[in-house]
Amino acid sequence: MRKPVKTEWLGRVSYDAGLLLQSTLVDLKAADPTAEDRLFLLEHDPVYTVGRSISPLDPEFSGLPYPILQINRGGKVTFHGPGQLVGYPVLDLRTRGQDLHRHLRLLEEGLVELAQRVGVKAETRDGLTGVWCGERKLASIGVGVRRWVTMHGFALNVSGALDGFDHITPCGLMGVKVTSLEREGAVGLDVEKAAELAAQIFRGVL
Repeated sequence: MRKPVKTEWLGRVSYDAGLLLQSTLVDLKAADPTAEDRLFLLEHDPVYTVGRSISPLDPEFSGLPYPILQINRGGKVTFHGPGQLVGYPVLDLRTRGQDLHRHLRLLEEGLVELAQRVGVKAETRDGLTGVWCGERKLASIGVGVRRWVTMHGFALNVSGALDGFDHITPCGLMGVKVTSLEREGAVGLDVEKAAELAAQIFRGVL
């Protein structure tokens, strides 16, 4: 039976602290099917992350202005930093059809709705996980699963500088431009306000 999702706004936390929080809850939920499903909403100090298939020691990552970490999610390299809403759903897929692809599509669906609520036209693209405004990438998604419990999730660019992306090939997509809700016309929106919208939307979507 699908359990309701409890959402929590954590504010600014380090990447390591966010990862420890997820890992602890994943282990708890894997052992105890009655443990609640959670969605952590937060923003990170500047950091680059790469998925399982890439080494952070690759020469292309030399000289980056912020630390780079390898983590247990799919996808390639991305940037996290202030002005970006990060969402970590820790959900038991054993109660949700054990369907990881559906989980990814629901994350996309929720982010598209969030963008629409603040007046930004966003969409998905066939064959590319994430959310887009035309040719510009608005949100990245990368998920890990341990014993059918999810971790990691989405990164939605809300406001502020995007210069951290200038030093990488975001998600391995050559020539892709990165955008934010602010750049696409959203007014008066910060990460905490975006988190409030995300909490409303994802409680109904996930």
